[in-house]
Amino acid sequence: MEAIDRLLLANSKSKGKRPYFFDDPAVERVLNITLAVAMEHAVTRERLDTIERLLIAKGILSRAEIDTYEPDTIAAEERQRWQAEYIARILRIIQQELEALENPENNRDVEDIAEELGRT
Repeated sequence: MEAIDRLLLANSKSKGKRPYFFDDPAVERVLNITLAVAMEHAVTRERLDTIERLLIAKGILSRAEIDTYEPDTIAAEERQRWQAEYIARILRIIQQELEALENPENNRDVEDIAEELGRT
């Protein structure tokens, strides 16, 4: 399987119950949250590095200007909103588990669904 296929599969919504790799669900949640944070951070860091290098190379900003920037009120509010959305994405695993508890009828195994479809 090519790397890009794995990336596409990782972002698709799975059907059925979520697979677990650890016996303790708390460990599983922490792992999922940690991996989500790591991926978000890696993408953000790469984009930030690109922007900083372009700004410095074009003489638009210096490293010191970037390091000493202080946001105004509007920028600070926008950052705060973004952080709330970011935390929601990171904690998505917990939200999904709550949804599964609230809607147990949606928590069917893929094998059960396949068997049911095979009978029709």
